[in-house]
Amino acid sequence: MSLKVAVQMDHISSINIVGDSAFALMLEAQARGHALYHYTPDRLALRDGKVFAALEPVTVRDEKGNHFTLGTPERWDLSQIDVILMRQDPPFDMAYVAATHLLEKIHPQTLVVNNPAEVRNAPEKLFVTEFADLMPPTLITRDRAEIDAFRAEHGDIVMKPLFGHGGAAVFRITEDDLNYGSLYDFFAVTFREPWVIQRFLPNVKHGDKRILLVDGEFAGAVNRVPAPGDLRSNMVRGGSPAESDLSDREREICARIGPALKARGLLLVGIDVIDGNLTEINVTAPTGIRAVKRLGGPDIAVRVWDVIEARRRG
Repeated sequence: MSLKVAVQMDHISSINIVGDSAFALMLEAQARGHALYHYTPDRLALRDGKVFAALEPVTVRDEKGNHFTLGTPERWDLSQIDVILMRQDPPFDMAYVAATHLLEKIHPQTLVVNNPAEVRNAPEKLFVTEFADLMPPTLITRDRAEIDAFRAEHGDIVMKPLFGHGGAAVFRITEDDLNYGSLYDFFAVTFREPWVIQRFLPNVKHGDKRILLVDGEFAGAVNRVPAPGDLRSNMVRGGSPAESDLSDREREICARIGPALKARGLLLVGIDVIDGNLTEINVTAPTGIRAVKRLGGPDIAVRVWDVIEARRRG
């Protein structure tokens, strides 16, 4: 089976292929003989009920600094494409939301991974609250009185923007932290949305585990250990990946959330777990595929494409 596959992503020239999951998926698609195309979200256009984009044929190579070749752009009706991988990075802003609305018009005739309507309806730090009993104590608000009360109860807390990504603007505030007032003011003028406030989990120093699920089933995991002197374990912030197995608690978490992911058409999902606490469900452009394979784990891109091809066969 040869499929026409378009990847909606940040421009391929800008990605770091060492850790980019979209690139891993592209390499596997190419290895299977699928026709591969590249475009950026700003190329999308809706006209008379049809969705178009200028697609560039792309060839990929696992060679840093020489990882792609693009062909001449050609305008395509995206309903003529078999599969679209929606893989641009957050921020999950109105441009992102608009792209989901456009792609929703062609899904599932064109299989969009992940389901664009469900991506829109599952913001990563809100969707996770459907499983509140698996999470650390969590508050979502911008109301100072609510935050004060939460801080008085838990003492050591973390504040982060609701639609943040990549570890940006994540702050730990200790019980007697004199920066709290200034940080509150900074958040108030910087972020219009509510914020996420969680009880600080001291064992984050031992790692923030990224667990990948494919079609609702566990596929692989990597433990991300923060750099010395940093709260954040994101690999783009200096976190170090380490091989990891699942604990019984982590298997319980996967078993609980897996059916909901499958039902929503969220084919590739990355969840974050700290010390047995579920903190995020990443549905937009989850990373970790390349790190898992590099550490001797399974090639999750193979599993993703097995599922996609099965769905296209009907």
